[in-house]
Amino acid sequence: MPKYIRLISLLVAISLWNLPKAAHAQAFIPHTVQIDNAQLEKQGLNLAQEAAQLAQFQQVEPALLRAQLATKLAPQNDKVWWLLGSLHLQNRDFDKAVTSLNKAQTLNPKNPEVLFALGSAKFQQKDYQGAITNYQAGLQLKPNYSGGLFDLGNAYLMLQKFPEAIAQFNLAVNQDKKFWPAINNIGLIKYEQGDIPGAIQQWQTAVSIDKKAAEPLLALAVAFYSQGDKQKSLEMGVSALRIDSRYANLDFLKENLWGDRLLAETKKFLEIPEIKSASQPREETP
Repeated sequence: MPKYIRLISLLVAISLWNLPKAAHAQAFIPHTVQIDNAQLEKQGLNLAQEAAQLAQFQQVEPALLRAQLATKLAPQNDKVWWLLGSLHLQNRDFDKAVTSLNKAQTLNPKNPEVLFALGSAKFQQKDYQGAITNYQAGLQLKPNYSGGLFDLGNAYLMLQKFPEAIAQFNLAVNQDKKFWPAINNIGLIKYEQGDIPGAIQQWQTAVSIDKKAAEPLLALAVAFYSQGDKQKSLEMGVSALRIDSRYANLDFLKENLWGDRLLAETKKFLEIPEIKSASQPREETP
């Protein structure tokens, strides 16, 4: 951690340079270094700003270094701890994310964004009930937040509490009519429940909102293929994978909460030569 050492040394050096010069007769009297906490906090906040800017450009590691130092310089600032926790979350270091976010929540219990981030970290740890608790606490402070309602619905989905999940997804859509991910996930639930027409209707609605939404488009393709509409399904499937080839990966689909029934149908669908070809990287024209 050379960067940490250099920055801390620089701050210590500055504080030493600002000390009054001692007379020779006082050479043996110990002096206390006066630390300007306000200045240190200012430095910490500047580092936090740099970290946030780096994170915007996906430079997570250098952002983490700055954010960690910022928490040392501004340890009582909840936003700095929130930033550090969010970076750990982005880096998939969920234990450290929870630790940092808990510190932020202790310093400021009224920040809903911290509670939503804590919920996301616990969701990734598969602590779905803990995630629900944090999402609900966040929604008490920010009740009309469609993203928080969506996340709460996903936690219910993972616990197979489907009516509760659908209720939260519908609330999210009520807040934002174009929030197609919530509509898409209602389709995921309906498909697992055997309501194929209901699932298709949800995915069609999602695609009508965003023509470039690969997930509901691929789900539609799989649903139509299972119903025997081969040509239509192949066209949709190729289009979906040309938009985003990650959806050809079953593990990626599982991370996106696709259920066992839909995954089983999708596995067969992805073996079709035309679909397999569409999932391969396309050569760029010179």
